[in-house]
Parts: sequence; structure tokens; C-alpha cells
Amino acid sequence: MNNTMTNKRNLIDAQKFALYAAMASISMMFAAFLSAYIVKQASGNWLEFSLPSTFYLSTVLVLLISAVLHKTKSFINTLESGLYKSGIVVALVLSILFIISQYTSWNTLVDRGVDLKGNVSGSFLYLITGIHVLDVIGGVVALIISAVYAFIFPIHTHPEKGQKFDLVVNYWHFVDVLWIVLFLFLMFYK
Repeated sequence: MNNTMTNKRNLIDAQKFALYAAMASISMMFAAFLSAYIVKQASGNWLEFSLPSTFYLSTVLVLLISAVLHKTKSFINTLESGLYKSGIVVALVLSILFIISQYTSWNTLVDRGVDLKGNVSGSFLYLITGIHVLDVIGGVVALIISAVYAFIFPIHTHPEKGQKFDLVVNYWHFVDVLWIVLFLFLMFYK
């Protein structure tokens, strides 16, 4: 029996492993995009433009999402159901605001003449930020599922709820850090 418990403790949680594998894959994909960006930019014919101010708002929003989710995670341990539910809802609203701010940024760029067809620099910007928004939408889906779970089941009835929500929080921290890296890259590597 003791040997079985030791083996169980050494096993990697399958869901956590899947999440980390997905995050590694996403990171590699963005590394490839940024590498292609650098190579293509060096070949010339590159349109330089300033980023819309709404990208700065997006950055503030992702920092707030991480802060809210980090704090929300602590409410599971203290069994503060109302604060836990509120935290998820606030993070969900901030996430939707992030998507809206990205859409607004794209519209601003189009108004400035930066579109998908005009110059490859604009195409890269839309590709990089658009794929990131898809990652955010994945996080929104996870938050919706978390919200449904939070409003249907009391915290104390599912001790694994904290472990599941921890996966959501870890994914969001990853998405948030990824945005900051992408934003800084786009801001400084012109």
C-alpha cells in the first residue's frame, strides 16, 4: 500500500500536463511568428506605424485579469463563495473588454491605412494579435465553465474545484504574459 501511495504521488496530473504542453505549443507557435516577423522585416518594404493607444488599454486589462484571478483563487481556500463568484464574473467582463479593445485597435489601424493586404507588416500584426485573441477566447470559455460551476455547486462540495480553477488561473497568467511579450515586441521591434 505504501508503495502504491508513493507511485501515486509521483504521477504527473494529466490535466496539468496537457495544459503545460498546450502552453509550450502556443509559445513555440508565437516564437515562429516573431522569428518570421524579424526575417521579413529585414528583407525591406516594411511599413512602420505606431500602435493604437487601445493596445495599452489591452495591456492594463490583462494585468487586471491576472490580479483578479490570482485573488479569486484564494477565495476557494477560505470558502468565500460570493467573492469567488464575483471574481470570476469580474475576470470574465475584463476578458470581454480585452477582446473589444483588440477589435477597436484593429479598426483604428484600418482607419490609418494599415490593413491585411497593403503591407506584410500589417498582416503580421493582425496575425499575431488575432491568434492571441483566439487564445483569450479559449480563456473566456474556461471562465464561463468556471462561472457555471461556481454558481451551480457550492465550494465545499467539490474539493477538486480549487485544482480545476488553478488550471484556469495558470492558463490566464500564461495568456497575460504572452500578451505583454507580444505587445513589447510590437512596440519596440519596428
